[in-house]
Amino acid sequence: MSTTAILAFALVALLGVVTPGLDTMVVLRHALLGGRKVGIAVVLGISLGCLVWGAASTLGLTALLVASETAYRVVQLLGAAYLIWLGASGLWRSLRRGRGGALDVEVRVAGAGRGFRAGLVTNLLNPKVGVFYMSLLPQFLPVGGHIGWGALLVAMHIAIGLAWLGALVVLAGRARRVLSRVSVKRWLDRATAGVLLGLGAAMVADAR
Repeated sequence: MSTTAILAFALVALLGVVTPGLDTMVVLRHALLGGRKVGIAVVLGISLGCLVWGAASTLGLTALLVASETAYRVVQLLGAAYLIWLGASGLWRSLRRGRGGALDVEVRVAGAGRGFRAGLVTNLLNPKVGVFYMSLLPQFLPVGGHIGWGALLVAMHIAIGLAWLGALVVLAGRARRVLSRVSVKRWLDRATAGVLLGLGAAMVADAR
């Protein structure tokens, strides 16, 4: 594989990573409300999800998902259901505790394990990640390219994602100091939960 092909893939991967999407939203929500530790856990979960999708794509397993419209829709609907559950449960808890004065938002979204699970499940139930690898990798692999080259490109994409999403966590940590008031946290919790609901609904509409 030529250096030009590697640099071209890195540029395309960077553009894909920095474009705001579902991963960005999930990371920012948990980092702003749960803190840096939780945000990093989400990033690691997303990265593991990308690793699974990348391995499946390199081995050709994702081709089965892409070839089967029914399987693709099922995974997409499961992802939508998970997003709606995240948004609805967060919104319900926020509204239920909204009259109680102090609102410990961190208790609800925090916990590195919970953050890791949210990042992993959200990524695994997003079939567009698999389609991204299936459509992109072959364009940069050399003729007769083998699993090793595919693994290298997947590793590059994951590394770029770790760097970018990690930077978002750091920025969110700084912004969090400004958003430390309970009332601000409460409305931020509700707003981000509403966005997750909207993304879930959009995925349902897209699956039809």
